[in-house]
Parts: sequence; structure tokens; C-alpha cells
Amino acid sequence: MSQGLLDAQNGKPRDDDATRVNRRAFLKFSASVAAMAGGGLMLGFSMPAQSQGDVRKSVIGGDGVETPQSGVLASNAFVQIDTAGKVTLIIPKVEMGQGVYTSIPMLIAEELEVPLDSVTIAHAPPDETLFTDPLLGGQLTGGSTSIRYAWEPMRRAGATTRVLLINAAAQQWQVDPASCHAANGQVIHADTKRSIAYGQLVDAAAKLPAPENVPLKNPKDFKLIGTQAKRLDSPEKVDGSALFGLDGRLPNMVYAAIVNCPVFGGTLASVDDTAAKKIPGVRQIVKIDNGVAVIGDHTWAAKRGAAALKITWNEGAGSAVSMKTIVGDMEKASQGNGAVARKDGDVTNAFAQAKTRVDAVYQQPFLAHATMEPINCTVHVTPDSCDIWVGTQVPTRARDAGAKITGLSPDKIVVHNFLLGGGFGRRLEVDAITQALKVGKQLNVPVKVTWTREEDIQHDMYRPFYYDRISAGLDANGKPVAWQHRIVGSSILSRFAPPAVKNGVDPDAVEVAADLPYDLPNQLVDYVRQEPHAVPTAFWRGVGPTRGTFVVESFIDELAAQAKIDPVKYRRDLLGKSPRALNVLNVATQAADWGRTVPKGQGRGVSVMHAFGSFFSMVADVTVDQGEVTVNRVVCAVDCGMVVNPNTVEAQIQGGIIFAITAALYSEITIDRGRVQQNNFTDYRILRINETPTIDVHIVKSSEAPGGIGEPGTAAAQPAIANAIYAATGKRLRHLPVGNQLINA
Repeated sequence: MSQGLLDAQNGKPRDDDATRVNRRAFLKFSASVAAMAGGGLMLGFSMPAQSQGDVRKSVIGGDGVETPQSGVLASNAFVQIDTAGKVTLIIPKVEMGQGVYTSIPMLIAEELEVPLDSVTIAHAPPDETLFTDPLLGGQLTGGSTSIRYAWEPMRRAGATTRVLLINAAAQQWQVDPASCHAANGQVIHADTKRSIAYGQLVDAAAKLPAPENVPLKNPKDFKLIGTQAKRLDSPEKVDGSALFGLDGRLPNMVYAAIVNCPVFGGTLASVDDTAAKKIPGVRQIVKIDNGVAVIGDHTWAAKRGAAALKITWNEGAGSAVSMKTIVGDMEKASQGNGAVARKDGDVTNAFAQAKTRVDAVYQQPFLAHATMEPINCTVHVTPDSCDIWVGTQVPTRARDAGAKITGLSPDKIVVHNFLLGGGFGRRLEVDAITQALKVGKQLNVPVKVTWTREEDIQHDMYRPFYYDRISAGLDANGKPVAWQHRIVGSSILSRFAPPAVKNGVDPDAVEVAADLPYDLPNQLVDYVRQEPHAVPTAFWRGVGPTRGTFVVESFIDELAAQAKIDPVKYRRDLLGKSPRALNVLNVATQAADWGRTVPKGQGRGVSVMHAFGSFFSMVADVTVDQGEVTVNRVVCAVDCGMVVNPNTVEAQIQGGIIFAITAALYSEITIDRGRVQQNNFTDYRILRINETPTIDVHIVKSSEAPGGIGEPGTAAAQPAIANAIYAATGKRLRHLPVGNQLINA
């Protein structure tokens, strides 16, 4: 097994025996875990060589797992305590900036009764028997489910361990466990004031059966949950000791630069590598089915070599694909009936009885993820083993990709997971991992494969292009009495999770659109699957809610304008059956001082959304000057149920809004002759720091179970911005991004 990742302290290869993980020991340990899964004591996992209580050394790249030593209590798969009192928490989700390496430990520490700053954090290894998220059906991080999934299981993991330790102390003292309680990492006997630290109870607790059905704390007794906790992973990210995929270093490692076929679905015909081989530092040229990898002593040599290649491609049928073709196919598909996602009342009769009919077509473009950390993967493939070092949202799928490409059994594949420099759904995919493995199979040393930003943008797996037909019938008072919405676009779930698609309906594609908070007595929502030829599509910080909210909330604004009713009042009148949605609308508009007069050239827009188990409302203030849009301020009210860490919620919403502004104003992937026309941030524009607006977040107190927070901010912001532009200009922009339309209008 390969070893030797960078040491977090000195930056040198970490390949000493103390941190080396023995593959045989790991396999034996995995077997013991499986064997004991049905018993009273479930073993957990730990990361190698981490200092007690030193979070800065603990949240580092995954370097496999090691067999727990004697003297370690592991009452479940998520908590370990050793005899020195060191508490290690195994986190089943990956950290990609969303804060789960703080919020999930808060859940466990709350019930375990240990200080948050005393815990050590470890990545969970690939194991769907222990770490599957039932909301997603696998071990993956996405869909804004992390806290929704973890809310009870992680608290229960902490509570079970706490009660086990209390039972061990009570047995040692020969007292009733009910007379004992835990606090600050120790068990205390109330009557005698005796106390004993957790570490001193490890051996005794390990001999006791794990308690069942342990009660969880009443929220009124929370000490940690709901408080503003500092991010545990921030210090090492600030000082540079945090390890991302790009930081991996291995002895004898080489570096690869990739040149992919520029046409979707194309393959390699031939390559003249004469000039490339003359560049100092270039070692060899490796061919794969759809590209060429240049192997070098360092990335710069590999990149220079890649630029010197003369490649001939088999472009195939993909070379005929253009935006005109894609949009034309979608427009044609929208003329036919789709698979029914929702049907209430009699839509046909309601339209016939309506006073006014409003029809609209909305289009939303392909989008790249453009994560801060470029796509990369390091692999070492040998005849009997395969190691993968990567930041991934899907560790088990990464392992399975290793097994598929190498032909080795899954137990021979070790995935070392890192912190992610941005995910947004891009790292739910394993295409880059698969490609690295194809390169690594042809080498006898570890290789790091890194995509340039150009390769990243031109060979992403894109947020699908969507084409929506939407209509409403209004009564004499302007209220919608008929509603019809047809969604045309790619089905990501048909590829990613086929069983989720039932009766032709992709539940992600119709999310939000098929479950509106508004009172609409007669509605029909259907879905037409239309794949954009060879263009690969994938999740993008929420897909259904992101695209659906833009269409629905923009169209609701159209109806309010048609009825000559203030858009906030119009929404209020339709939200009588959704008090949480109505409440966030009221909070946001009051905080934004809705109704005040704004100067000429400025406008205000509003949106409401229910998605991912959370309720959002946003008010955006914009200025439009000679076609250029500046977002001045965004006010957001959110009811996401019970909040674990308000700091994380606010940061997630701020990031989501910034992501949304970029998408609403600038972002677009266009295709000509099967090729992506954008290639870097020069023509795939990203919001600059100086363009970022003031963002005010108002968290509504709630006793409901937690909802998701990572993606809703992006979904709710885009229509608020588009509606604000309409208020400023009188121009209804139904196509994203809006920037080009205004400039060219």
C-alpha cells in the first residue's frame, strides 16, 4: 500500500512507520466490524497519529484507517474514546466548505457531554453498511441532507456512549446509574460528588453491553446545539496546514497533465508526441480512450508537454451538436405531453373559465461548477492493490470505480479522502477518478492527474439546460385558478440513481415545481425527458429547486404584474395554507423595508421557496445602468427548523447567494460543433469580491426538525434578482443569464 502524504506540520512526506496503515490489519479489522455489526458493541474507526484535542492536526486528508488499539472504547461507528480521554469522532459526511466538520461534531458532543474544542475529527472510510445516508440511499454528501440525516443518529451515537460510560462508573461505585450524570468529559455521582474521567472508564465500559433506546436531550437542555460555534477546520485552512487533494505527495510520484477530446463523445485517433518528448522533465506519453496524458517530473513539465502535442481526434456525431440543435429539440419536445408529476382538480375546465390567461417560456443554460480547487486525483495502481487520494463526495463510488477499472476486488481498493476545495455536485462524479486510474494502470509509480482550468470548464459535467412552458388562468381578481407547468430537460437521476425515476418522472427535475407552497386549486405539472445529445449533465448545487424556483417565482411575479397587485401582497394572498412560508416572507420584507420608494434605475424583487425541508424568502435590491446589473443588497429570511450552528447557516446562505448572483447575471456554457466555447474565467465570469452585495440573513426561530441549508440560498436568490431587474427596467427576462440580454437589448 502506498503511503507518505504530506505531514500537516512540516510539509514533508509522511511515510514513517507510526502513521503507516497495514493493509492486512485493515482487512482483518473490516471483517471484525462486519462480524460484530449484529452484536452489542459496534467498532468505530480512527485516523492515524492525531494529537489529543488538537483539531488543527485532525482535520487533514484521509490516510486510510487503522485498527483500534486495546484500550479504545468504540460503542458505535462514530465515537471512539481512548484511555487518555481522547475523543475521536468519525464524520460520515465530507467537508467541502459547508461546515459539517463542526456541526456534526456539535450534535455528538452535545449528547456525549464533552467540550467541542476537545474532540478529534476523522473522515469515515468507504462503508455503506455503516455510513449510508437514507435520504440519499448511499454514502455521499449532497442534497443539503447532512444535518437532516445526522440530527438524530449522531445525537444518539453520543448519548449511547455517554450512558455506557455512566453505567460503567455506576458499576464501579456500586450505585444506581440514575444517581450519576455526565459533564465535561467525566461522570459525576451527585450524592457523593465523586467524579471520574471518561478515559478511566474505557476498559470497564468496553465490557458492558451497549444500551438500547437511550433517550435524547430535550432541546431546552441543549448547551451546545444552537450556539455560535467557531469552525473547527478554520485554523488549519488559514495557516495552510489543511490538506486538499492537490496537496497530496508520495515518494516517487509523477505528475500528469490531461488533454481531453474537445468534442463530446469523441475519441483519440492519433498523436504526434515528438515535440513533447523533447521538453525537459517530460517522462512519457500515455494514451487513453478519449484523451492523452503527458507524464512529467512536475506539473509544469507535464503541462508544457501537453501543449506541444499534435493530436488528431475522431470527433464522431458530437461535432454536429450546437445550442441551436439542443434548444430546437427541447422546444419540439415541449409540444408533447409529459409524465405527470402532479395533477390537482380540473385544469382544462379551469382554463376555460378563467378571465385571463398568461403563457410564458423560460430557458436556463448549461452551467459549469468551476470549483475553486481544480479537478485532480492521485492514484497508485499495482498488480494487487490500488490506492486513490482524492477529495470526493462519494467515497464508495470512488472505491467502486477503482475496482471496475483495475479489475481488483473492492477490498483491495483504498480511498484516502481529503477536504474538498468546493464540491457543488461536481465531486459527486467519478469521471476524473476513472480517468486517473486509466493513466495509473499504465505506470508503475504513483501519479497525480490534474486538470487545467480550461480542461475543467470544457469537460465538466454540466447543470442541464432546461426549457419550461408555464401557463396560468386568472379570475376577475387576478388570482390563479388554473396552473400548468411543463418541464423539459435532462434526467440526472436516470443515470445517477435509476430506481428513483418512477413512471417517467425524475423527482429532482420537478422538485419545487410539483410541490408549491401556494394555494392553487387546479394544477398540472408534467416532465419531458430530453437529453442534450452527448453533453454530460450532473447536479449543480441543487438542480430541481434551483431551476424550478427561478421559473415559478418569476412567473408568480408576472401574474402579480398582470393583476396590478404588489408582488408581496400577491404572494401573501396565496400562502394561507403555508404559515411557515408566509412567515419568512413577512420577516424578509419587513427587514428589507418593502414598499419604500427607490431611485430611478433601481428595483426590488422578492421570492419565496420551500425546498430541502427549509423555507426561504429573499428581497434583492439592484441597480441597472446601461445594461450592467449591480446587486446592492440581499435580505434573506430562513426557517430551516432547529439550528445547530447559526454561524454555519449564515455562511452557507451568504455563499449560496453569491453563487446565485454569478449564475443569474453571468454564467452560461454554450456549445458549437460539439465543443464548449468557454474555457476560463475570462469568458465564464465569476462574481468579484468588490461586486458582492450586502447580505442580511435573518434566521427564524423554529422547533421543527432541521432542514437543508447548503443549496436553498442559491435557489431562492436567482428569481429575486430577476424580479428586481424587472422592477428597475420593466423588462421581463425569462432566459438566464440576464446580463447579456440587458446589454444587448
